[in-house]
Amino acid sequence: MGTTPGTRRMTVAQAVVEYLSRQYTVDSVGGVDYRERLIPGTFGIFGHGNVAGVGQALKQYQQQDPTLMPYYQGRNEQAQVHQAVGYARHTRRRQTYAVSTSIGPGSSNLLTGAALATTNRLPVLLLPSDTFATRAADPVLQQLEQPYAYDITVNDAFRPLSKFFDRVTRPEQLFSAFHHGLRVLTDPAETGAVTISLPQDVQAEAFDVPVEFLAEREWRIRRPDADDEDIARAAAAIKAAKRPLIIAGGGVLYAYANDELAKFAELTGIPVGNTQAGVGVLPWDHKYSLGAIGSTGTTAANAIAAEADLIIGIGTRYEDFTTASRTAFQNPDVKFVNINVAPIDAYKHGTTLPIVADARKALVKLNAALGGYRVGADLEQKIEAEKKRWNTTVDEAFDTRFTPLPAQNEIIGATNRAMEARDVVICAAGSLPGDLHKMWRVRDPFGYHVEYAYSCMGYEIPGGLGVKRAAIAEAQSTTAAGASGDQVRDVVVMVGDGSYLMMHTELVTAVAERIKLIVVLIQNHGYASIGSLSESLGSQRFGTRYRALNEEQHSFDEGETLPVDLALNAESLGVKVIRIEPGEKVIAELEQAIRDAKAAPENSGPILIHVESDPLLDAPSSESWWDVPVSQVSELESTKQAFQTYVDHKSRQRKLLG
Repeated sequence: MGTTPGTRRMTVAQAVVEYLSRQYTVDSVGGVDYRERLIPGTFGIFGHGNVAGVGQALKQYQQQDPTLMPYYQGRNEQAQVHQAVGYARHTRRRQTYAVSTSIGPGSSNLLTGAALATTNRLPVLLLPSDTFATRAADPVLQQLEQPYAYDITVNDAFRPLSKFFDRVTRPEQLFSAFHHGLRVLTDPAETGAVTISLPQDVQAEAFDVPVEFLAEREWRIRRPDADDEDIARAAAAIKAAKRPLIIAGGGVLYAYANDELAKFAELTGIPVGNTQAGVGVLPWDHKYSLGAIGSTGTTAANAIAAEADLIIGIGTRYEDFTTASRTAFQNPDVKFVNINVAPIDAYKHGTTLPIVADARKALVKLNAALGGYRVGADLEQKIEAEKKRWNTTVDEAFDTRFTPLPAQNEIIGATNRAMEARDVVICAAGSLPGDLHKMWRVRDPFGYHVEYAYSCMGYEIPGGLGVKRAAIAEAQSTTAAGASGDQVRDVVVMVGDGSYLMMHTELVTAVAERIKLIVVLIQNHGYASIGSLSESLGSQRFGTRYRALNEEQHSFDEGETLPVDLALNAESLGVKVIRIEPGEKVIAELEQAIRDAKAAPENSGPILIHVESDPLLDAPSSESWWDVPVSQVSELESTKQAFQTYVDHKSRQRKLLG
């Protein structure tokens, strides 16, 4: 069969790989253009569904040109998505990885990662293999059969978890599938998991590929400007406000709006509280930074929020932790101005003042429109007093010494002190994210990366590895651009034993690639966060301790502590381990261990620091609430008491329409 002029004879998988290698994002921020490869590499675990398709294509190009599409090996498909998400977050959504899997469990292992990416509005390209499009061999190994719909496969489970889904059952469908997939991947409002299902036979099928499909293509990241009328209405609302408050989310960081936000706060005196994704919008000690807000917030931010008459939400999706389950704002006349590139977020809380726009561009216009407006001296005085009160609370939490096992607060303080401003702390689920949110003293916009939209246990190590990959590329890019080159940021993962046990296998990936990832593993023999929540809800920490089974009561709550040595586990994977023994010198030794790990060469591989903590020592209170329902009837006295507390809090919950 001859090749059509202007085409190349290729398999579908070869066309996909070469196409992805030539896609670029172009972003313009403050008049400066950035051009970067959208997909700098592909992760893959191979099985019969993709070994002869995408696997063959990656091998072929590796031999022809190793730079065209670098392949990265992983140990778990879900963890590979987490690496891609970590990378995407640190590159501010300009870049991400593709992830190829086999059929069946290889594909379904991606589902949690897809949900995490979409919930966090972070781009990742998923290429799960699928069963035969021709059904020549049917059913094949690992095929899911449904008697009522034979066209359903495992991959249909991605539809509700993805921002874009398509299945390429014919080679000719490749063009529209990837064109629209990458459109969504680079959309600042609608990005998330982009899933393109590739049947295993179609991957290996040859066809004539138009050369223009394989040419370089640029995807300009849209940064829509704010409508002048919307800005005028928002400015009028701000000028009429007596106690306004800004809630800054991740959208501020993705829009590179930090400087404009600082200018906005300094010109007006309006204080700033930040969401989990918004940590880093201002340095922790900035005059108008109140720190975290909501259920895991500071008492400073929550005290100001309770009285605020105008909330200016910038780049936030108003998660329930942010609004303290709609109890944070108690002023009966509170109104909302929402600035967001995503309409779904701009219109939240029934606001009549939505601004659908890029955060930076909107702030530039607002700064020009406000014309000398400034909050009253009484609010500025309260900001100063509340900040001082909270900072004293954190100082005490960091400096109080418990022995032989320290509080998690002390461990956070030690880690914070040992890290440099440009270093990045990584965390996800459990009690650590809440404690970090309220107490971590961030000094750099890139210095804090906590996955909390999906709060996914197991994200920490693979996500941290993705951030470290981005930090390495960042340093190389700076050097290649002719600058002196910055030192590679150190990435420090803070993880509890519960999350570690769920997904630590990407440590082997770091060992294989000699990537220096610093992991602070906090051993508390159970689930500290849910243990504390369970106790507050009257469920007595049920099922949250790692203990041997008491067969008489079939209970895991009171048995012997499990003889699990996670430090030894890490050592068995090839990781360098530093053990911190319980005692009076724990915190000093932990600080020194982190500094020693930071001093290690960049190609020295992962370093894990093992430290035990007392899970019963809580962080300072946020003086806030989170809505988790309590059983309305119970035989347990602890649950009855918890329900009364719940009813009291529930009475303060508001619809917040306005």
